[in-house]
Amino acid sequence: MKRTGPEKKHRKVIRRLTGTALIICALILLSSGCTKRIYDVVYPTLNDGKYDTEFPYKDCSDQLERIAGTIKRLNHIAYYTAHILPYEAGITRAGIKDIKLQDSAIQTSTYHQTASGTATVIYADGRRVALMTCAHIIYAPDTLVTYYQEAPDHRGPRYVQSVSIKQRQSNYVIDIPDGGDMQILAMDNRKDIAIIGKSNQTSDRTPPVFDYPAGKARKLEWGSFVYVMGFPVGNKMITRGIVSNPKHDTSGSFLVDALFNRGFSGGLVLAIKDGVPNFELVGMAKSVSAASEYVLHPEQTVSQYQYDPTVSYTGKLYVRLKKDINYGITHALSMEAIRDFFNENKSEFNGRGFYFESFLGKND
Repeated sequence: MKRTGPEKKHRKVIRRLTGTALIICALILLSSGCTKRIYDVVYPTLNDGKYDTEFPYKDCSDQLERIAGTIKRLNHIAYYTAHILPYEAGITRAGIKDIKLQDSAIQTSTYHQTASGTATVIYADGRRVALMTCAHIIYAPDTLVTYYQEAPDHRGPRYVQSVSIKQRQSNYVIDIPDGGDMQILAMDNRKDIAIIGKSNQTSDRTPPVFDYPAGKARKLEWGSFVYVMGFPVGNKMITRGIVSNPKHDTSGSFLVDALFNRGFSGGLVLAIKDGVPNFELVGMAKSVSAASEYVLHPEQTVSQYQYDPTVSYTGKLYVRLKKDINYGITHALSMEAIRDFFNENKSEFNGRGFYFESFLGKND
């Protein structure tokens, strides 16, 4: 069948457009390939299956904001009654059980101890919520004993000066639906890990849960880049650091040069594997290097009370342990130690209706 002039012209236009489209597609593929090769050259470690040692090559603010929504400020307070015993009574530690503190004390007073830190929501099912933190933040012994200063030759028995009995304690997490007073579900003071939680919530609101993969601190290397997120001095903040001394001990703990302030304990340590947004939880910030010394302080230490430095102070003096932080030496607990802790307490958690398999992920 013979084609007319308009039909031939129409087919030529179609062929021209098709050829142009193929050229554009080829250019796109070529450009993508070039971009891939550029990233392979500029960022050679992005696809090596290791934790990155360089600053993220693209924006990750959205991911970090999402993670930040899962960390909460934890406030701890423990209330004690202290019984001061006379030196002349010669009461030793073993002799405490043989006396009535109220009758033997020359003075009885009440006081409280406070601490604050960071906790991360790792489980929420509508009725239950659980958070992970450091044990030292919420640890309050049932009994505290102090002793009179020993004789210069350090001979003879040590006499008890005071016995403090814990009356109650509160572990309060800010911004938790239905109130944030938490119970201790499990705690290990040696590992410095604790899980706190509550059951029977009635609120319809469920807090966001940390849902990024659990990583492996043993795969961190010298120079691995990490983010640390927590509540230093009560402020939700994020900082960055470089890993030093990986595999510091058998549990895989490590050091980070991130700046650490009071309240950062329990904060998340996040590494990136093969580029953003591949965050993994590799540990938890637990402590900082510090130097300690005892100092004297007046009875009133609140900032509203002003002392005249030109006038001799004649009021009561108290001893306080002062710690000077050595910034830039942050100790981090490994994810391996955290995983071991959960495995050791699995039956206890499951018996209370808490299941952490999704948080721990696969252990390959």
